[in-house]
Amino acid sequence: MALVKKPVTGMKEILPKEMLIRDYVQRVIKDTYSSFGFTQIETPCLEDIKNLCSKQGGENEKLIFKVLKRGEKLNLETAKSEEDLTDMGLRYDLTVPLVRFYSNNSANLPTPFKALQMGNVWRADRPQRGRYRQFMQCDIDIFGEATNMAEIELILATTTTLGKIGFKNFEIRINDRRMLKAMAMYAGFPEDRFDTSCIVLDKLDKIGLDGVKAELIEEGFTEESVEKYVKLFDGIGADADAVRALKGTLGEFLSEDVVNNLTEIIESVESVKKADFKMVFDPSLVRGMGYYTGTIFEIALPEFGGACGGGGRYDKMVGNFTGTDVPACGFSIGFERIVLLLMEQDFKIPGIGEKVAYLVEKDMPKARYCEVLEEAMKARADGKQVLVTKMNKNKKFQKEQLSAEGYETFKEFYVNPL
Repeated sequence: MALVKKPVTGMKEILPKEMLIRDYVQRVIKDTYSSFGFTQIETPCLEDIKNLCSKQGGENEKLIFKVLKRGEKLNLETAKSEEDLTDMGLRYDLTVPLVRFYSNNSANLPTPFKALQMGNVWRADRPQRGRYRQFMQCDIDIFGEATNMAEIELILATTTTLGKIGFKNFEIRINDRRMLKAMAMYAGFPEDRFDTSCIVLDKLDKIGLDGVKAELIEEGFTEESVEKYVKLFDGIGADADAVRALKGTLGEFLSEDVVNNLTEIIESVESVKKADFKMVFDPSLVRGMGYYTGTIFEIALPEFGGACGGGGRYDKMVGNFTGTDVPACGFSIGFERIVLLLMEQDFKIPGIGEKVAYLVEKDMPKARYCEVLEEAMKARADGKQVLVTKMNKNKKFQKEQLSAEGYETFKEFYVNPL
């Protein structure tokens, strides 16, 4: 049987040019997040299957790469269901593993705890532009901070990072799950069908408001309620005043605390931000994860044409492990999509030393070769990146290849110096 040289579908090989950009972006992320007081941790790539299938990950729980039991634990003859065959799986995000980590180690962690986590996650998804089955996530999370100080810090840290990488004119869209619920109750939707209305609303970007209206009716919601619901989105603004205006419409269905929370976040971030972006109130923002309990937000980069990260508050997750709820909030930056955009823009990493290629003639004597190495060592000490390599017969093609790898200068060394 012939071996397969291509990677598994959806798994990506990374060539040197992209690896340089990935390393650079990771350094900016780590350095910036560290300046905001976040400390780095790491969790295993495998998690207990019960944690991954705890009905907190939304649609992602259908995309888990599950791992078969091993040895005596794997009994194919007596197995009656998939649960009898698997006991762990590859993590589909970093939040569930982080919450388990915090629940297991909270006695040894400060309060509030500001975590930075970077690592690969896996989803058996359909690969497409900017979406893979294995991909890097970069998350920051705050545990133990119940006020919107957590949301403000997370948004400022993330937007500062994007600004340092070079992104401009982007948006942070923000909403609150409690706002979504108030809108559904105002329209007269049954409370037990709140999740269904959110699933339909989440398609707004793809099917438009008329499409949302039609699908809600197909789902069994009354035309009167649906009409009342979609009218809430008609001509609504995108700033803090729009939140206050919506409160005027929703009345008692929407708590004053939710309004104050959202407006404070929007106005506080706008007043101190350093990056070039805009805070946008978006009452149609849903976010798919089932664990969000309050504020939700996402990054919209115009270059990508979609979300490049997101997050929100999930105050009930720790309680699922320990029995005691702990306030928690997190923001995940879309690492793979950011790298994709930088690659498409032929991004040049700032501050990299000049790349020089020393082309050495074949069969050069040891003494002469050592002279070349000595010169290369001095150039490296001066901050240059120096490649010492044998000179090919076709020097033109060799230089073209090296130029594609970023080498700007070429020096040729012969057995007999010219």
